Amino acid sequence: MSKFAAKAISTLFAVVLGFLATSTMANTDNDALIERIQKVGSVCVEGDACASAPAPSASAAARSGSDVYNASCTACHSTGVLGAPKFGTSDWTERAAKGMETLMHSALNGFNAMPPRGTCAACSDDEIQAAVQYMVDSAK
Repeated sequence: MSKFAAKAISTLFAVVLGFLATSTMANTDNDALIERIQKVGSVCVEGDACASAPAPSASAAARSGSDVYNASCTACHSTGVLGAPKFGTSDWTERAAKGMETLMHSALNGFNAMPPRGTCAACSDDEIQAAVQYMVDSAK
């Protein structure tokens, strides 16, 4: 066998081996890609067969003002971060004089450094009101 033929065969072997390795890697990458883009949930529209399950009762899952405060409000209102009225102090007396409607407007829409709904985007309006009432009731 000539040097040229031996070199051609080894080059061809290297190309085939490279192609096989690349093909295997591509399939692995495609499999990983397909796995990563699988849907993680579904949407059920009223009228579809999946919509026949009863929705959970909102009132059954309602948290108390204390629970909401401890989960979402305490980080700022226990220390007075950025001027937040501190829990259990007279900071709430002046605010309570403005009325619950004004307090709720601030709680739901944000006020100064406080974002809308505080840090509890998943809280219902009733849960937010319970947390506000809990803080107002704590005033000394």
